[in-house]
Amino acid sequence: MQCIFCKIIKKEIPADFISETDTFVIFKDIEPAAPIHYLIVPKEHIQSIAHLEGNHKEILASLIYGARDEAKKIGLKGYKLVFNVGREGGQVVDHLHLHLLGGWQNDGDIDHRKIPL
Repeated sequence: MQCIFCKIIKKEIPADFISETDTFVIFKDIEPAAPIHYLIVPKEHIQSIAHLEGNHKEILASLIYGARDEAKKIGLKGYKLVFNVGREGGQVVDHLHLHLLGGWQNDGDIDHRKIPL
């Protein structure tokens, strides 16, 4: 049985795709916690940060650079990058993913109850 992100990557489940490379996809979160809330998801199924192996360094770097490049492309001056690890850390889908959150006009607009600090 594949996880929901694997199905999204294979386009078996629709998603609002922003970008795609050989390594990852970027799509909009269906329950956004910020004006801009994208998920950067590796195409290889890796359960979480806790399950990374030495051969995953390039994948991890590509997620971070992909988030940075997308933020720059859409003109975000400031943003948050968040990895949740395990249920106790707020991870809901057991497939490694990076949250790109931004689009606030100033810090007072951020709902810190929804966004990890």
